[in-house]
Amino acid sequence: MAEVTGRPPPPAASHQGPPRERGGVPSDAWKFLGIQLVETGEGQAVVEMEAKDQMANSLGVVHGGFIATICDSAMARAMATAIPASARQVSFDLKVNFINAARPGERLRATARVLHAGRSTGVAEARVEGPGRTLIATATGSFSISTEGDS
Repeated sequence: MAEVTGRPPPPAASHQGPPRERGGVPSDAWKFLGIQLVETGEGQAVVEMEAKDQMANSLGVVHGGFIATICDSAMARAMATAIPASARQVSFDLKVNFINAARPGERLRATARVLHAGRSTGVAEARVEGPGRTLIATATGSFSISTEGDS
């Protein structure tokens, strides 16, 4: 994957075995929100979404919940590339720092990378940029990782 964030790639994941498939089928939530997978790499993912008019809050800017969703989506997709194919991940903690407002009609790009992928937990970070690479938000997320047969 081409370097998008200007940072070096993350360290190799601690899991053994092949990484999960890079593509995957978009969820119904992704389809509903118009989130598109742009690219993935080992421990990295880029997704985009066009902010729709219906995503505006009472101030006329994109509601923070939609920004948080694109962050979570990008980090989850990045995490999926850093764990074995038999494993699944789900976020259990999400911290978003809102930097600038996004406006309806703008194309938002979330770039995520895995910081840690252990046996049972993982940590990722994301940044959301708008037009002209304007920084909209940064985020970190913690993920629970489980494999089939885990209780």
